Amino acid sequence: MHKIYALFDFELNQKKGQSIESFIKLAYKADAVYLQYRDKVNSTKTKIENLKKIKQLWSGILIVNDDITLIDYCDGLHLGQEDISKFSTCKEEAVKKIRTKIEDKVLGLSTHNKEEILEANTLDLDYIGLGAYRDTSTKEVTNVLGERLSYIASFSKHNVAAIGGVKKSDRIENVDFLVLGSDIYED
Repeated sequence: MHKIYALFDFELNQKKGQSIESFIKLAYKADAVYLQYRDKVNSTKTKIENLKKIKQLWSGILIVNDDITLIDYCDGLHLGQEDISKFSTCKEEAVKKIRTKIEDKVLGLSTHNKEEILEANTLDLDYIGLGAYRDTSTKEVTNVLGERLSYIASFSKHNVAAIGGVKKSDRIENVDFLVLGSDIYED
């Protein structure tokens, strides 16, 4: 049985008329372990306010997407391939710099293929995101893995979170977490 990793995208939920509170209720209902806060539109001040609100309501692990400056308000950080390269062109060096700032908090990295997983295996990470599993309308997807995701995930030494178009009903071998964004609303 897969664990659930709930992905709260501020902009998407705002368009759907869903509040932080309603999303957290659904995350609890889904027995989510992680809740990621992704916010590409608000000011840092608003992001901090939202993270504080989530921490009051959410007893699970709170991950912030991309923004290391918000690490003091959550339990971990998730980075994309482009984001990690902002710290150093050498990923090993980048992770060392990130670890200096976040210490033992959770660190995840998005991956898209076997080569990125093999590279991630050499890094001090807690999990990898792998995808996209399916095409999704919530984010631009250039590489849909489909059924190949299970095979590619088998190369990871880290826990694997399947991302991109994942549904609650999916059963994907070699995957520990199903990342549910908009599908968390589906019953």
